[in-house]
This record gives sequence, C-alpha cells and structure tokens, in this order.
Amino acid sequence: MTKTDRDAGPYAGDHQDKASPYEGSAGGWGSVRALTDIFARTGAATAAATVLPRQNKTGGVACVSCAWAKPADSHTFEFCENGAKATAWEGTSHKIDAGFFADHSVAALRRWSDHQLENKGRLVEPMAWDPESDRYRPIPWEQAFAEIGAHLGRLEPDSVIFYTSGRASLEASYMYQLMARIYGTNNLPDSSNMCHESTSVGLKETIGLGVGSVRLEDFRQTHAIFFFGQNVGSNSPRMLHELQAASERGVPIVTFNPLRERGLELFRNPQRPTQMLGAESTPVSSHYHQLRLGGDIAAVTGLCKALLQRHDVRAGDGSATPVLDTDFIERHTSGFEAFAHYLRDTKWPDIERHSGLTRAALEDAALIYEKADSVLLVYGMGLTQHVGGVDNVRMLVNLALMRGNIGKAGAGICPVRGHSNVQGQRSVGITEKPELAPLDRLEQLYEFQAPRQKGRDTVGVCEGVIDGSVRGFVGLGGNFVRAAPDTQALEAAWPALDLTVHITTTLNRSHLFPGKASYLLPCLGRTEIDEQRNVPQAVSIEDSTSCVHGSRGRKAPADQRLMSEVAIIAHIALAVGRLSHAKVPWLEWTQDYARVRDAIEATYPQRFSRFNDRLWEPGGFPLTNGPRERIWHTDSGRAQFTVPANLTALRPESLDEEGVMQLMTLRSNDQFNTTIYGYEDRFRGVSGTRQVVFMNRADMERLGLAEGDSVALRTAADDGAERRVGELKVVPYDIPEGCCAAYYPECNVLLPVWHHAHASRVPAGKSIPVRVVQQAGAL
Repeated sequence: MTKTDRDAGPYAGDHQDKASPYEGSAGGWGSVRALTDIFARTGAATAAATVLPRQNKTGGVACVSCAWAKPADSHTFEFCENGAKATAWEGTSHKIDAGFFADHSVAALRRWSDHQLENKGRLVEPMAWDPESDRYRPIPWEQAFAEIGAHLGRLEPDSVIFYTSGRASLEASYMYQLMARIYGTNNLPDSSNMCHESTSVGLKETIGLGVGSVRLEDFRQTHAIFFFGQNVGSNSPRMLHELQAASERGVPIVTFNPLRERGLELFRNPQRPTQMLGAESTPVSSHYHQLRLGGDIAAVTGLCKALLQRHDVRAGDGSATPVLDTDFIERHTSGFEAFAHYLRDTKWPDIERHSGLTRAALEDAALIYEKADSVLLVYGMGLTQHVGGVDNVRMLVNLALMRGNIGKAGAGICPVRGHSNVQGQRSVGITEKPELAPLDRLEQLYEFQAPRQKGRDTVGVCEGVIDGSVRGFVGLGGNFVRAAPDTQALEAAWPALDLTVHITTTLNRSHLFPGKASYLLPCLGRTEIDEQRNVPQAVSIEDSTSCVHGSRGRKAPADQRLMSEVAIIAHIALAVGRLSHAKVPWLEWTQDYARVRDAIEATYPQRFSRFNDRLWEPGGFPLTNGPRERIWHTDSGRAQFTVPANLTALRPESLDEEGVMQLMTLRSNDQFNTTIYGYEDRFRGVSGTRQVVFMNRADMERLGLAEGDSVALRTAADDGAERRVGELKVVPYDIPEGCCAAYYPECNVLLPVWHHAHASRVPAGKSIPVRVVQQAGAL
C-alpha cells in the first residue's frame, strides 16, 4: 500500500509496513525526531514557538492531551511527545472550508482513514449537511443556532444526548450540564463512561470519593510504587519525570502489566543533556510481572494473601511488629473479617492459574510492599476496562487498606486519567447520575425544576441509538461513533437520528454519519487566544491529582470565524425557548468567563472556594479530598474492605472455551484516544501500519501461524451478530499465552455493547474474547 493510496494530504514518512523489536528507551532522540516530523507536516511552527514554552506552566496553557499533574516548579520544557503532538494537531496551518466539502461527499469521505480525516486540518466555518448532495454546506452561525434550537424544541428531552469529551474546560462543562438539565434531561454521558467509570464507582463506595487520593508531592515522599495496567510511555509521558526521580532514589517500582512496555522499562530524559549525549537510560521498573489479561484480581489477591499469611505467622510467634496496620484497620475500616476469610479460603493454585504468575513472584512482591512505609498504587485502563473492572479497583483499595496506605504522605490510590479535563468535568456536574449532581442547589440558583431520572451512560446511548429510542445527539468534542463499542451496528443506526450536532476542531469519522439534520460547529482550541469584547479570556481544568489550573491561549485563532465552546453553548441555549427564559445569564457568561467561575463557586462553595482568586496558583489549587485526611464519606463512615465476585476480571464462561483468546485493545505512541497522528508505534517496533495483531509465539505455533501471516479476528459470542476485523498482520510479541493485542479504535467493531464492566458499565475493551481465523496471503 503506497503513501498516496493510504493518505491524501500532507504526511511525511514512508509506509514500510514493518515490525521489528525496539531496543531504545522511552524519550530520547526518538521523541525529538517525532516532534520535528509532526510540526513540519502540520505546518504548526507558530504553535511550537508560542505555545510549547508556556505549556503546563503557571499562567500558561494547560495541555490538551493527558490529565497528568502540572508541577509548581516546572521544567524548562514542561511537555511530552504526545502533548506536543496534540499542540501541533490543534495548531496546524491546514484548514477545511466549504471548498473541501464541495469536492468530497460524505460517502466518499467514509473511505478515508482516521488519520487522513483529521490530518486535513482545522474546521473553520459552521457546516450543515445537505442530504440531496450528501455534502456539508456552509451555514451562517445565526442560522445554525436557530435551526438547532428549533430541532431541540421539537424533540422529547430524554431522547436527546448531551455528550462531553474530556477536552472541554470547567467553564464550558458547567454551562453544558446546566443547559441539558434546564432542557429537561440527565443524559450527560462523557468519556469517563468509556474509561474510568470503574474508578468512580469502585472508589466512591470504598473510600467515599470517586477520584484518587494522591498529589504530586507524594511521588517525592513514597517508599514504593506499585503500577497496574497503565502505559506511561505513550499515555502520560510527563509522569516519567516522577518515576525517574523515584527510581534514582532507590524506590522500588513494581509493575503488573501483560505487555512489556518500553516506558515502564527504560527512560532517556530529553531534558538531561548527559542522557541525550550518551549516558545510560534510567531503569523504570525494578520488578516487572507480566500477568494474564484479566488476572489483576487474582494477582492482588495473591499479594493480600501473602501479607495476611505473614501477619498470622508473626501474630502466632508474638512478634512485636505486625505486618498489617491493625490500628488503622480497627479505627478506619469495616469489612476486614469477611475479606480475610476470603483470602484464607482462596487457594494458591487458583491464584496462579488466573493471574498467570507464580506464588513465589507474588510473595516476593508482597514482601516489597510490606517493607515500604508508604506505597503508591498507580493504575490505568488496564484495570478499569474489564467485566470485573470495578472489582479490580476495589481490590487495590483492599491492598492499600491492609497497611494504611491511604491518608499519609507518600501513599495512596492514583488512577491515571486520560483526557485533559475528563476528571474536572465531573467535578462541575457532567454526570448521568442525578445523585452525583447538586440538583437542589442548581434549582435554587436558576429557578427551574431539575430532572431527577437517571440519564444514559455511554452504553445506554449505544443501546438507544441501535433500538431507535435516542433521537438526537449533541457532542461537545470527541469522536463518539468511533470510540464507542459495536462500531458496525452503531454506524448502521446513527443516520436514523433526527439531529446530530458536533462542536469540534477537526473532522472525524463520527461526522460522516449525519442524522437527518446534522451540523458541524467549529470551535477555538484551548491553545488559541480567546477574546470576548476584545478582552482575553482564561479557562480552567482539573488534573488527575484533583488540582485545578488556569489556562490562557497563546496563539492566534486558526480562523476569525471560530467561536469558543462557551459562546457556542450559550447561543444554543438561547435558541431553545425553554432555556432562553431560564434565569441564566448566558450572554454575560460569554462576555466574561470569570462570571462562570463565580457561578461554579456558588454551586460548589466548599469545593471551589475563592475560585477566581486561586486560578493561577502555582501547581494548581487542590480540591477537597476526604481520603487524604482519612475522612470517609461512605455509608458506614469508614473505608470499606470488599470481597470480589470472582477471581478473574474476565467473563468466566469465556475462560475454558476451546480456541478462544482474550484480546486487549491498545493505543500506539502515535495517537491520543481516537486521534491518529501517524503510522508509527515506535516503542513496539511497528512502522507504516496499524493493521496488526500482537501474539505470543507459542500461540502462533499452536495455530500454525508465521510472522507476517494475514488473519482475521472474530468475536467469540453467540448473540447472532457477526463481528470481524480482517487483514491483520501477525506480529510476534512478548505477551502471555492465550492473549493477543490489536489497536483501538479499529477493533471496537469486535466489542459488543453488552460486554461491559459490572456496576460501572465501562466497555470491556481490555479483554474481548475472540477467535483467530487465518486468511490467505500476507499483507
């Protein structure tokens, strides 16, 4: 496949369609070359010069990529490879205007790749889909708002979805949730539903708060770090600074991950001249345990069982130093006896079988945990995106509680969130769960009757689109159709919607499945100067450690026709009759975003006290966090031990089915969520293609496959639907037997809507039961 065949438009680099082992480190000259390439091919020199020097710094621009913490004492270059790529993508000089759509029908654009679509550049004028020509046509802003308002006015509120990606600011998110609730619905799903809802559910019921308990300073005080299911090198590379410093202090970093990821092995810091000029890379993980997909519950059970056994031995011989923190357990927790009974009843052979790890390895890791006075438990979507994802999170809490590793310096639970403000939007009311929103307070402030029925989450949206009960979709950022499960069924049903509205910066695949009426509303990016009445505005975001930061754009807008997210939301609200009459100063908020922050503070007076005064506090201002103070807002008023439903996070019925493998979907280091920056996955040695499946050599031999063979993956499910992805090149990889891996979002077609986590309903994309079907020939 040639460069021209694969991509129209600017793309530097040949497509070699090759895979070879990567021997280098995360970071280093590979990152420098990647950034040189992307800024050259996007024409984003201005963004590089004006934005990157101030990115993630006090008074500067909050990165539009991941949500990792922003330090008060920033580095010279406080950005990583993926953050700089996101800045280049938003700061591109390439534009899509009416002429582009005049040349390309929607049907023709559906044949383009994800990379090709977004690589064309920024959308710069509002567009409406014309069904007769199957093309998007330009439409004046005023007309677009009027038509959208008229459509929303005709639809039943609970048939309309208001989706939010993790990019939206706190100000835009607050206004958006208020608009939806005054409209009459709690249909406020967001990207958390697709990734960390298992965290929100599991932590809320066990420690009383649905976010982590760790701050950046804890990494400087910890005595051990236990890492689960998170690829730091690709998804949050700035965290490597904390891990590097900890490693060099001699802090053990114990990793549990099915794949050996380069960012968890070696790091060459681009900000250290000695390392860039040849000094040795820093080892990251001191111990690396490659467990089976879905084996985290069993692995953590093994750690906890080993601790309890050693504690029982010491108690028996009268030792003065117990292994468990019995004082903490007695004063701060409930449910320990039932959990201890579970540990004593669970057999080591079962733990070994489900985890894929030996008893000796788990006992050795438990000894490291025992010897550390404070431990950080860090995890990502490798824990949350399983059928047993909530139990995965609960089990980490159990491990923390056994030795009091919550509420003291250098210890705690640290979920690593993905998109920049995905955690923050929940803090200002983006949730489909009415019990988590301050509805009484909103009613007092704005004099309306808030809906009280539960709204739709991501899975509920997919179900409603497919069965026809969802009639309208408004998206504040994101690429929902591509990111959601059961892609083929969703794409087939999506055009039946009466209304689709996308507030967006670039073109993506979701836009190519227009409803009967469909609109593209191009918005300013966070890196761009946002002036309202000639006054520059600032927005705010919350990072993974519950600290809030101000952000002010630095570069000129891609086009003067663009509107801000805040302004677009306000004008949609004013175009809907029932919203325009509400006691909400929509236009005043648009003219001065500080007034939106005042409204947030009025709604959450304790959480956002003195919001505007603290907006530029170095390192961000922390939101209240009960678990850090050992205050537990749970039903019992204590931290809660829990017993998992199963020893595996997989669907138990798929475990012993002959010929079934467990597929994990993953991202390359050349993408962020559904945005594909290019076809290089440097750390896994893949170049020029995403059509690969990573397999253990023993599985390849068992199935009669050779490197480079072409195979298809088919979902192992008997629900009457055929889900299949073909023409995948087999790449041998260091992954446990019985497991395989392939790229997201291409493999979302294999993920059934019903295959999701219990309680949280997060699509279980890290363990999809599949069968491998050999195809003739190789790619």
